[in-house]
Amino acid sequence: MELLRERNDDLRSRAVSGDGSQRQHALGKRTARERLDLLLDPGSFVEVDLFRRHQAHGLKVSDHRPHTDGVVAGSGTIEGRRVFVYAQDFTIFGGSLGQAHAAKIHKVMDMALATGAPIIGLNDSGGARIQEGVMALDGYGGIFRRQVEASGVIPQISVVLGPCAGGAAYSPALADFTFIVRGTGQMYLTGPDVVAAVNGERVTHEELGGAAVHSGLSGVASFVHDDEESCLADVRYLISLLPSNNMEPPPAYEPCGATEDIRPAFASLVPVEPNKPYDIRDLIAELVDDGEFLEVHEGWAANVVCAFGRVDGGVVGVVGNQPMVLAGVLDIEASQKAARFVRFCDAFGIPLVSLVDVPGFLPGTDQEHHGVIRHGAKLLYAYCEATVPRIQVIVRKAYGGAYIVMDSRSIGTDLSLAWPTNEIAVMGAEGAVNVIFRKELAASADPVELRSELLAEYSEQLVHPYYAAERGLVDDVIDPSHTRAAVARGLSMLHNKRRHPTARKHGNVPL
Repeated sequence: MELLRERNDDLRSRAVSGDGSQRQHALGKRTARERLDLLLDPGSFVEVDLFRRHQAHGLKVSDHRPHTDGVVAGSGTIEGRRVFVYAQDFTIFGGSLGQAHAAKIHKVMDMALATGAPIIGLNDSGGARIQEGVMALDGYGGIFRRQVEASGVIPQISVVLGPCAGGAAYSPALADFTFIVRGTGQMYLTGPDVVAAVNGERVTHEELGGAAVHSGLSGVASFVHDDEESCLADVRYLISLLPSNNMEPPPAYEPCGATEDIRPAFASLVPVEPNKPYDIRDLIAELVDDGEFLEVHEGWAANVVCAFGRVDGGVVGVVGNQPMVLAGVLDIEASQKAARFVRFCDAFGIPLVSLVDVPGFLPGTDQEHHGVIRHGAKLLYAYCEATVPRIQVIVRKAYGGAYIVMDSRSIGTDLSLAWPTNEIAVMGAEGAVNVIFRKELAASADPVELRSELLAEYSEQLVHPYYAAERGLVDDVIDPSHTRAAVARGLSMLHNKRRHPTARKHGNVPL
């Protein structure tokens, strides 16, 4: 037994230690095991398939058969809660995926789904292992199929800490949330050499698929960080806000008296003038416990803000129009961003709070020709389909179709609250008067005076704060300082909401 123990310990030591850590550090990256140490609670990691090696032959691949086959897989805890994880090891075959490598990932994904625990993938790979041909591609297919099967059942988080090339890039795209590190993380389907060969375009790895591209242009990355330490710390924070699976409630703290919390700062944060900008994130900070929230896709489609936070201890998802960017209008990208966030919250039982200050959809041929109708319908569909508790707060203005789409009473919000400054209408008073009274204004001897009178009449009749409340489309017109308390009371009232969707295989989202 002593000899067997020595042999096993020696083999385990060599399998764990590796010999490429210096090269990895020279690239500004940590090793797979160092990353797991940062991500997981100390001493909690249980590894599976440590001794697994590839069985491929030919093309010199059989000459080198290291243990782990370039991926460290297993399970650990984050703040005591179970997660499953795999970390690709760039020091072995460049982290490339072969049959054995894929089988290890398949195994932990299957265990995550079977036990109802989140799955976290730390990506650092050159892509498919060329020497293994179609078997590498089959391995990717198995990962993607499992991701789709797990979608809406367990949270899926992808962390891009190095290259993520070719078919590998679909895994972050299928995940619920994708983190990326500036300078080292890249995602693309075809690399710079292929791009240059096909169309003659010269581009660097960073320009083609770096953090700035995917956090600000493509929208693939949900979170971007400057270093691996802060990135993995935020992964831990996100996990603390999410349920382990769709059958469990989000992790809640003890109530903190939010139902009686009066916040006078609300009124001073929003200008009375409908066209004057302000930062909706200041309102979110007043709404949530301790002013703490985690914004998703901060750099992409910034005219809408999506964030996780807590209200009276319970996790909520907040969607808010951002007047600081494009006056808070909805457009193609904002609709996509908010729709995906709403669908995630609904899938995992996270209540939704919508802060509405929207002048409409962004007009223009570019938006219309690129399908703003279809993309706007995604957000409409997401809200209509959502069965979680939903609260709408109309802060200042809500015009036209954008009012409907932003979780209005007509599409099923449970509780609609409005500030006394709210304006709900088909369009703003100025535009409405110009349309309705076009002929009268053209024929008037004093169109300025007439327009002033008509504006006052229109506003008095149709856009005063109580017009919608009188017709049951707003449940209460509240003092702005009572917003946090009113939302907390509403969430408490709706806590046990149950709604069973119509029996069907699935709907047809306007993708």
